[in-house]
Amino acid sequence: MTDFSQPTRRRFLGTAAASVGALTGIGVSENALSATGRTTDKVCLTWGLSGLNLIAKERGEFEKLLAKDGIKVEWLGPFPNHAPTLQAVTGGSADFSFGGSTTPALAAIIAGSPLVFTQFVVYEPRTTAIIAKDDSGIDKVEDLVGKSVAVNRSGLGEFILVAALEKYKVDRSQVKFVYLNPPDAAPALASGKVDAWAMWSPGVDIAKLEYKAHDIFLEGRDLDFQIDYTSYLTTRKFAADNPALVRAVNDAFRAEGKWISENSKGAEYIAQKAGKYSDQVRDQFIALNRQYRYFAANDWQFVGNLQKATDWLVARKVLPEPVKVTDHLAEV
Repeated sequence: MTDFSQPTRRRFLGTAAASVGALTGIGVSENALSATGRTTDKVCLTWGLSGLNLIAKERGEFEKLLAKDGIKVEWLGPFPNHAPTLQAVTGGSADFSFGGSTTPALAAIIAGSPLVFTQFVVYEPRTTAIIAKDDSGIDKVEDLVGKSVAVNRSGLGEFILVAALEKYKVDRSQVKFVYLNPPDAAPALASGKVDAWAMWSPGVDIAKLEYKAHDIFLEGRDLDFQIDYTSYLTTRKFAADNPALVRAVNDAFRAEGKWISENSKGAEYIAQKAGKYSDQVRDQFIALNRQYRYFAANDWQFVGNLQKATDWLVARKVLPEPVKVTDHLAEV
């Protein structure tokens, strides 16, 4: 795994400054570059071992598309989930989070991170689930009483467990929430240190096969309304200084999402190579024929739905305090 603590803000700014300096040497000043809607010709993007950013990185067309606008791409990762990519953006070692859950993004904003949403994604079908091993005796949500469930704090795992308990009228105090990130949660389930795990694809699908586990709550089947969405974020300053670059990155991700939606088989072969999972899991994903839909940061109907979801999370203390989504949107 790449050590993503190494590419520091100093290194990133140094390379960006070198790019501007090179342009200045041929008669293009930094002010002239800024006038085009960006102050750098390089963007640092985060990626993980699954999802759209992985496919964009591996396929190479994303970088070619941005190169047409004179933008160079640097990839930073792999990251296990969305939260650490948000930390990388806030800390200055990356420019965009990797297209992950809105819930940890909102938690980071509430905690003071100067982040703004650049665009949103909805992919369907959604297969996030709460799973338990086949020999656990846990077959339904009510069976979680007195049990422990691994979840990622303020993320997909936590909110889906909260929603499941509420739907089946199980008091939260009767279930132990164990806060673990995916790399730690998988072995915890395998060894019996936790009784169940709330997780998204492909981890949940791989775990079901490897650990002989089953769904007890499936987002696409059992959740009555969508509470969490996929999102990209950058810092408020980066968006303000580089609106044209942000638009170009948004467009490149949209193009990648369109390709994946139209080429499910090719996309899943790429994802399998990096994820190193079985052909059986790969074929399950191909059969899903997952589709990606993108929404702009100023799509007010979408933002309204996200605000309702945010208020739901606040009311259930998944998020610690209220947040107004419209205050944290990139203006590009």
